[in-house]
Formats: sequence, C-alpha cells, structure tokens
Amino acid sequence: MSNENANLTKVIVPCRFSYLHCWEPNAVSDGDPKYSVSVIIPKSDTETIEKIKRAIEQAKKDSVSKWGGKVPANLKLPLRDGDIDRPEDEAYADSYFFNANSKQAPQVVDKNVQPILDQSEVYSGCYGRISVNFYGFSTNGNKGIAAGLGNIQKLRDGESLGGRTNAEDDFDAVEVDDEEDFLG
Repeated sequence: MSNENANLTKVIVPCRFSYLHCWEPNAVSDGDPKYSVSVIIPKSDTETIEKIKRAIEQAKKDSVSKWGGKVPANLKLPLRDGDIDRPEDEAYADSYFFNANSKQAPQVVDKNVQPILDQSEVYSGCYGRISVNFYGFSTNGNKGIAAGLGNIQKLRDGESLGGRTNAEDDFDAVEVDDEEDFLG
C-alpha cells in the first residue's frame, strides 16, 4: 500500500499564505490558541482543487459515525470561494481558500526542506506549500469538515498581505550630516 492510499484525507497544497500564525498560536474569539493559516489557491489550479475535494469527500465518509450514521444536510465545508466570501479582498480574487489550524506548531522549512529560523522570512503574502489533513468534527452542535495544519514550506516571497511594510521601504537610506541638528 503506497503512502497516498494510506491517507486519502492528506493533501500537499501549493498556495499563498494569508493570516499566517506559524510561530505563535493565535486565539480567535475566546477559543484555544492555535497555529493557523488561510490558504489561498488560484481557481486555475484545478488539479489541487480536485485533490482537496476528494480529501473532503473521504473525510465525510470517515466521519459518518461521528454524525449519527449520516452526513448532515447543513455540514460546514472548509473550501470557500474567494470571489463570494471575500469580495473586498484582492488577494482572494479568482481563488479558493480554506483555513487550516493546529494546536501543535508546524515545522516551517525552506524549498530545500531546511528549517527556517528567521521568523521574518515567512509571512502572510509569501508562497509555498502546506500539508493538511481534512477531518470531520462535531462540536457544540456544529458539524463539518475541518483542515488540520501539518507543516509549512516556503517556496518564494510575495507581496506582504496585512499592510506590513519592511524597514527598507519605510526608511530610505537617509544620510544624517549633523546628528545634533537632526535630533533637535
């Protein structure tokens, strides 16, 4: 049995990272702090979208027992359309997205699978791949399929999302002739 058959709910997703919390867990509305990322996938990447849809279908089959023997009609699904659910956010245009999270810190690596130690290297807006495992949940009356965040691989830089600028852009190399005059 190949690894692919062993876990039909696991997908390696090429994507752009948004709302990335891979170094410190983040708590949303009084929930438990979690490591998380909003995963943006261009609609043109039909191969990845199909893999995700198949993994979600498998997670549904695997979770029927959690839901009393049948798939609920109002099942919450993770894959969403950026044009419909985030029309005001340019980064989500012509893309699908889902949120993945975990209570455990993901390993964060570069394209050579070496650990990234400089936290400023990986940010919302850069591109890479994540490993994700889709699974069913039934919590407080809500039933659905969630995406468990595995590991993160940064492949290339991208325009920063979330308004963060870097110091180089904020402060051109200004020459200060007389420090006393400059500091007043």
